[in-house]
Amino acid sequence: MGEFMLKIITSILWSIAIVFLLGGGIYFSIKLGFPQFKISSLFKGFKKDSKSSVSPFKSLTMSLAARIGVGSLAGIALAIYTGGPGTVFWIWIAGIITSINAFCESYMGAKYQEKDGDAYKGGPSFYIKKGLKSEKLASIYAILIIISYIVGFMTIQANTITTSLHEYYGFPTLMIGIILAIISGISIMRGLNEIVGITSKLVPVMGIGYILLSLSIILTNLNQIPRVLIEIITDAFHISSIRGGVLATFIIGVQRGVFSTEAGLGTGSIASSCSHTENKINLGLLQILGIYFAVFIVCTSTALLILTSDYITLHFENMNGIELTQYALNYHLGKSGIIVLLLSVISLAYSTIVAGYYYGESNLKYLLKNVSKTQLNILKIVTVILLIIGSIMNATLLWNIVDTLVAVLAIINMYTLLRLRKEIIVDYKKNKKQS
Repeated sequence: MGEFMLKIITSILWSIAIVFLLGGGIYFSIKLGFPQFKISSLFKGFKKDSKSSVSPFKSLTMSLAARIGVGSLAGIALAIYTGGPGTVFWIWIAGIITSINAFCESYMGAKYQEKDGDAYKGGPSFYIKKGLKSEKLASIYAILIIISYIVGFMTIQANTITTSLHEYYGFPTLMIGIILAIISGISIMRGLNEIVGITSKLVPVMGIGYILLSLSIILTNLNQIPRVLIEIITDAFHISSIRGGVLATFIIGVQRGVFSTEAGLGTGSIASSCSHTENKINLGLLQILGIYFAVFIVCTSTALLILTSDYITLHFENMNGIELTQYALNYHLGKSGIIVLLLSVISLAYSTIVAGYYYGESNLKYLLKNVSKTQLNILKIVTVILLIIGSIMNATLLWNIVDTLVAVLAIINMYTLLRLRKEIIVDYKKNKKQS
């Protein structure tokens, strides 16, 4: 009964969130002149004018670490399994439309960032308080971020790692969870520079590795790609063949797309706000590249791996999603494919965990202005414990909790950005004239 009620609540929240995410994305795209299609301007954020210890590139890799976790490997698989191939089409559309939201939130996060020792901090809580002048809503958002990442997102990462290793090697999930918690705990204890160092190395290496592997499989199955692409597009609009119809496919596609990219949740701005640059518009535009990389490279690669296999014959209970990706790689490459996937899952999920912890810490610092070392250590200990719990929890329940939290974050953040729309539009146009 409780799970059924959670699904009802989640469905209602997502109906509202989709209106905000897509409606806001379309509005900002039109008002700003569709900057997401001006590809050359997106690279301007790489210019080395950083005034902090964290460069724009490193802030991008940290936001990518949070985005390209299990959402790109397990989440896409879950979308295809529950909503059909057509969900991939809606993930693409959602990625294009909501990418402008990532720019808006990252720019506002950088605009209202604050000094944090030798580094900087920022994000939705800061521009909700300073821009929207609403301390109460800013505090609610900060609390939700801590719950969402420490309780939801990070436990999903832990669950995916333990599921992968348990399925293939038979290792006890609790043992894997404890080892993961210890390794993650050591990293997060060392602070921001350690987290940025991890993500700036792991994300490019594993991202490129996974892409090269996927590309080799796609080239091997090149004769199937036209069929798969046609299936994706036709299934997106086919009324009777999809589980639940077009609307269900559309909603699942947007949900999984937003979970994979986090565009519109405001979380990307927490990472980008670590970097302090003169041109904050360019810093925001850089985040659009991150969305495109997550959607059109990593997520699409995963989708094509699955859709060129015989996945349709499978049936799963209590599905995490990684089982389907695991099956597809085994189908194409045998045991060597599974080993590569395990390495990818462990690396990407681990980098997501350490990046997600920083999101939680950043918002704790917002809530507690003079946060003590003891309070930060308590958060770190709670994080470690929850990683262990997440490794043995029911995957379906975890996904339902995360989906609910994501919808609430999207509603609050997009509501704020739309309230601050004049400020964003004026600043963007002013910057455009000066450049």
